[in-house]
Amino acid sequence: MSNVLTNLAADLYKAADVVGRELVGFIPASTINADGSERVAKGDTVRASFTREASAVDVSESMTTPEGADQTVDSKTLSITKSRAVQIPYTGEDQRHLNNGIGFETVYGDQVAQAMRTLTNEIEYDIAVEAYKNASRAFGTAGTTPFGSSFSEVAEVRQILADNGMPTNDGQASIVMNTLAGTNLRQLAQLQKANESGSDSMLRQGVLLDLQGLGLRESAGIQSHIAGTGASYVANGAVAKGGKIITLDGGSGTVLAGDVVTFAGDTNKYVVNEALSGGDIVLAGPGLQAALADDAAMTVGNAYTGNVAFHRRAIELAIRPPAVPSGGDSADDAMLIQDPHSGLVFEVRVYKGYRKTMIEVAVAWGVKAWKPEYIATLLG
Repeated sequence: MSNVLTNLAADLYKAADVVGRELVGFIPASTINADGSERVAKGDTVRASFTREASAVDVSESMTTPEGADQTVDSKTLSITKSRAVQIPYTGEDQRHLNNGIGFETVYGDQVAQAMRTLTNEIEYDIAVEAYKNASRAFGTAGTTPFGSSFSEVAEVRQILADNGMPTNDGQASIVMNTLAGTNLRQLAQLQKANESGSDSMLRQGVLLDLQGLGLRESAGIQSHIAGTGASYVANGAVAKGGKIITLDGGSGTVLAGDVVTFAGDTNKYVVNEALSGGDIVLAGPGLQAALADDAAMTVGNAYTGNVAFHRRAIELAIRPPAVPSGGDSADDAMLIQDPHSGLVFEVRVYKGYRKTMIEVAVAWGVKAWKPEYIATLLG
């Protein structure tokens, strides 16, 4: 390969810092499984092992060492669901025109930065959807932006995660919110006062401070969930505490993944993990927090904005360069470049044709919510 890209690398990095970018909060808050040396194809899987809850036994003295009960280790998979690219074609005349003006390198660098912007926003969107549709429970009022008068909602969503067993002292948990919620936080008087907040960063720079052990991040990828039309459904049979599959009867309309539902006699707001199918809905782990009585009425909540609190270990992003043939393809040069905005690594390849060049920025990825117990939705 000729050294086409190396001479332009400085322009790429410079442009990546200049081009306007949307806020990304989910990407840096998630576990990123990246390997620039290992390529993947769409449909490939990444496996992970998960242990189940352990059972304790009474200690019984004996001269014989006990066998111990066998334990089952579950295997879960993350699929590479997307292999995407932004392609930028150039003819010799195109480059000539640019060099007579602002310069090819300048425009080329901006276009590559815009390509990384597009792909980053797609990845942020996928993580946001995966997060809110796999949340364990929810807190807040649908249609009302949180932090209107205090930051008490931080403690409420933290309690959900702590009750679910999430580690609370490792600094790996975050709340990712839209800029409306972020603006409300910035306007809270107690956070602007340096003597009360412990820093003048919020007042002077608008930097969101960590609160109660949760990092605060903003994202342009926060999703607006349109609720299903389900009404008048009741539980068809009692379900024990911890149950996730709820059989419904009566009623009409849809119950969608991501819907927030409540049951008569239970104040918890549960997030539907799998939509109504065959009379059943599936709640995300850890399931019901109280036993559900037969014929208990279910209410589907209103549309909401899905701000999300979660632990880094709850969500994984697997990202790789897309697959190429073992003998290589017709690319004249290729290099990996890290986006300084998101931290993600993209592959840039240059293909040469007849009096024409095509520049491609590409990446393959997949997203998985491994532990719904470590995810909670803050309704907005």
